[in-house]
Amino acid sequence: MFVTDALAQTETPDAHVPAVTAPDAAHGPTEGAAHTEVPHEGAFPPFNGEFFPSQILWLAITFGVFFYVLRKTILPQIGGTLENRRGRIAADLDAAEKMKTDADAAQAAYEQELAEARARSHAIATEARDKAKADAEAERKRTEGELDGRLAEAQGRIGEIKTRALADVGQIAEDVTQTILADIVRIDVSREEAAGAVASVRT
Repeated sequence: MFVTDALAQTETPDAHVPAVTAPDAAHGPTEGAAHTEVPHEGAFPPFNGEFFPSQILWLAITFGVFFYVLRKTILPQIGGTLENRRGRIAADLDAAEKMKTDADAAQAAYEQELAEARARSHAIATEARDKAKADAEAERKRTEGELDGRLAEAQGRIGEIKTRALADVGQIAEDVTQTILADIVRIDVSREEAAGAVASVRT
């Protein structure tokens, strides 16, 4: 494996590291002397192109395992949840459509009943008005008949009274005429002559 190779590269003895030259004891340490650094020959393994094939292989294997697990466990659960939600939504839409249909039918029935009630009330009002008008007309005719009867009866009575009054007036006039002629003029006249004189005066 690449880890073993990397460890092997990092754990190699310092055979390739050049020896540091010790300063001259006679001259002593030199100021500003350059210190040599140990070069790193190997790069970080994930960034090393030598290990790219194995990394790609493990990436493909890991992705395949993850996709298999996702397809067998997570995706069916998500699909079932979506299907259940889709079924609930469809059921809710059907219920809402049914409720809307029922509401429309109830509104249509209410409007029809309201129209029928208005028509019945109008017919009842018209019938009541016509009946009241007919009753008033009948009552008027009955009252006029009674009044006409009473008027005719009154006129008959007036005629009788007038006839009796005229008869009484004529008789009184005959009596007065006969009395005046007998008492003042000293003329004796008969009843027939007095009635003739009164009749001639009337005409």
